[in-house]
Amino acid sequence: MSTEEIETQALKLDPKARARLAGKLLESLENLSEEENAQLWAEEAERRDADPGAGRPASQVFQDVRSRLK
Repeated sequence: MSTEEIETQALKLDPKARARLAGKLLESLENLSEEENAQLWAEEAERRDADPGAGRPASQVFQDVRSRLK
């Protein structure tokens, strides 16, 4: 079964079951080895670096937050 198929099935669960599953998945990430954790962060850094348009200037983020708080 592919990741996409698992995701599709997981999203069909009721909210309580989805929350329980999400908790278990997050908990499993806490048990990664130091090497696995470093590898995941390196991959994320490479992904972000490859897509410079994905980020936003901090000034724009703060402006958006301030407008929402008004």
